[in-house]
Order: sequence, then structure tokens, then C-alpha cells
Amino acid sequence: MIDKYCTEEMSRIWSDENKFAKWLNVELAVCRAWAKDGVIPPESLEEITKRASCDVKRIAEIEAETQHDVIAFVSSVAESIGPSGRYVHLGLTSSDVIDTAASLLLSDALDVLVEAAGNLYDSLARVAWKYRHTPCAGRSHGIHAEPTTFGLKFLGFVSEVGRDIERMRLARNEIRVCKLSGAVGTYANCPPHIEARVAAELGLEPDPVSTQVIQRDRHARVVGEIAIYGAGLERLALEIRHLQRTEVLEASEPFGKKQKGSSAMPHKKNPILSERVCGLSRLLRAYDSSALENIALWHERDISHSSVERVIWGDSFNLAHYMTNIMKKIVDGLVVNQDMIKRNLDMTKGLLFSGRALLELVASGMSREEAYAVVQENAMRCWSGFLAGGEESLSELLDGDVRLSKLKERNPDGVKKLFDLDFYMKYVDDIFARFPVFKGQK
Repeated sequence: MIDKYCTEEMSRIWSDENKFAKWLNVELAVCRAWAKDGVIPPESLEEITKRASCDVKRIAEIEAETQHDVIAFVSSVAESIGPSGRYVHLGLTSSDVIDTAASLLLSDALDVLVEAAGNLYDSLARVAWKYRHTPCAGRSHGIHAEPTTFGLKFLGFVSEVGRDIERMRLARNEIRVCKLSGAVGTYANCPPHIEARVAAELGLEPDPVSTQVIQRDRHARVVGEIAIYGAGLERLALEIRHLQRTEVLEASEPFGKKQKGSSAMPHKKNPILSERVCGLSRLLRAYDSSALENIALWHERDISHSSVERVIWGDSFNLAHYMTNIMKKIVDGLVVNQDMIKRNLDMTKGLLFSGRALLELVASGMSREEAYAVVQENAMRCWSGFLAGGEESLSELLDGDVRLSKLKERNPDGVKKLFDLDFYMKYVDDIFARFPVFKGQK
């Protein structure tokens, strides 16, 4: 477990105390199911229900001798009950308890993570809405492309986190299965109706066909969805890192009054939180690979998956929850520099409008090849002038190009109108209207 990144809620879920408590919940539910068939006498069930407990320290003592955690757990519970403790674990194999309890643990962890992701979704939506009409330079390959809005940039992250939340919810549904089918999944010592009773009590569904374990494709999906979510958080963090670069400086992480950026350079404000998220996302992807490796087990099962899951489940959820909280802190405190956004938009002297110029020349009667050549030639002149410190814009260069005569004949102000930002903003509200979160906002 990576304690440095654990959050209180996730730490509780993945603690030994909570794990054994979930194991005990499964065992007690099984006892109640057997009691309905008269296999466990009422007085014994009462004694079990009243006295059953698990002591983490005692379990560790027994496990040190037995080298088997479930045997140590069952022995500890039986000790706490007395003679009726012999009914605990009746007809079960270890994985019946471990895997059924794991479904409960993974479900609880997903609930916490989805709630945190929902809070981040709301924070991103606030930024997107606030800056929905703020024009900025759109970039592809890191190079100015066409104008967009700062709000649309963040709306993409709103949409992605929304999909992440939905995928994690679907993964939760898939993992909520119960397995009490015995050593190789035949129900020889624990009939299906016992499993059905336990599943109903715990809010799970019986696994239609298990071996000695619940097949690990279900668990791999959970870890995989977390890894995909982490990759999306990295994309958001990487965007903020780029926006905070000195040459761009359109947005930056919050920086505390007493915060220091560098031991050597007092001026530094580094995007350390975003960089942290990018780094941790690599761990999540590594855990996804491990979860996929766990799917292929020998025959009805082996135990190679167990040691892996003891690490990757708790770590994955703790890391993802921590990363979510960090990203929410960044987004809530994001410093947006609208002056720099405007300066960067104007910096390349209208080059962002070359695509519209191309289409308008085609509409005026030029072939696409000719129109492209005309616009590109002037765009390259604009680039050269811009790099040399010149002031001539693409609009001015095109306006002076005699090959645009047909365009000017159609409209004397034709060239000037090609450089109207409103042209690129006209459907922004329509895009935002696709998201129910903005319904009723003004």
C-alpha cells in the first residue's frame, strides 16, 4: 500500500479490519442461510450471531503458524464463538469468502471514487461554463490551429470525466457477484440455494458459473476502468502543464503565499501538482497490465492472482482517489490569464484564420489546389514576418493579393470578414446545450 497517497475513506475500505469485517459478513450470511434449512440449530445461530468477532492481531498470530489467512480468520472467529463456532465456514472453500467479500470491497471503493469524480466533474463544468465565450487559440500538434473557446477546451474534459463515471458504474454492476460454489465450482458441499440466499442478503447476484474463483475478467475491468480514468486525468493535467508554460501562460495551478517553486530560483512557479498526477497515472496503467495478467489461471484456479491483488486493488483505488482530489484542487484554484489568452490568439497575425480563407476562395470559384497555394503562400510570408518581428498580418497580405479579385467582387469587405472570431463561436451554445448539467444556467 502506498500510504503517502492514501485517503481516509479509501484507507478504511482497504484496511485489514474492514477486509476481515467483510469476510465475517459473508460467513454470518452463510450461517443464516444454513439455519433456514435446519442445518445449524437456532440456539447455535443465536450464539454465532451474538459472539462472532474477528481480531486482527489474533488472526496474524494464527497465520504466522498456519501460513493461511482464511484458516487463521476462521479459527479466530470460531474461538470468539465457542462450541458453535464449528458451523462457521460450513461447506465453503477459502475463495468463496474472499471473492464474495472482494465484490463488496470493490463496490464500496467504486462508490467512493465515483463520488469524488462527480465532484471533479462539477468543478470542470463551472470552469467550462464561465469561459464558454472566451476565444482562445486552438492548437493541434502544439501549433496554433483555429480559434476555439477556453470553455470548450474544458468542456471536453467535462465530457470525458462523465464517461469515466458511467464506465465505473457499469464496472460496479459487473463486479457485484457472489460465489459460494465450492472447491471447483460444483456446489457439491454448498447447494445453489444457499448461495442465492447469501447473495440476496448482501445485495449481490450469484455468479452464473464460477470455478474455485470468480473469473478475473470482471476484476480486470474494474482496474482497467480506473486506469482509463487515470489516463483522462493525465490528459487534463498535461493540458494545464502546457498552459502554464512561460511561453503560453494562459492558465496555471494555484500557488500559495508561502509556497516555494525552486531551491535555486526564487521566481519559479512550477506545475508540480499536475506533474504529480501525470506520474501517478503511469502506475495505474501498470496495475491494469497486472490485472489483465490475472485473468489466465491454471485450470479451475491457481493462486498467482492473489498476491497481485493484495497490492493493485488498494493501490489503484487510493491513487485514483488521491489524483481526483488533487485535480479538483487544481481546477477549483485555476488561475486563468485572459490577457495572455488574447495576446496568444493575436500573436500569429491572423494565421488561425487560414482555413476559412481557403474555403472562401474555393467558394469564389478557385479550384481547391489553387486556393490552397494562394493562402499557403501568404501564410508562409506571414510566418516569416512574424518570426522576424514584422507587423504585417495575414489579412493585410491577402487583401493585397490580386488573385483574390473574385472574392472582392463578391464582397468588398470579403477579406476582412474572413477574420471574424464570431464565425468560430456561433455554435458554442449549441454544444453546451447537449449537457444536462448546464440546463437552466445563464
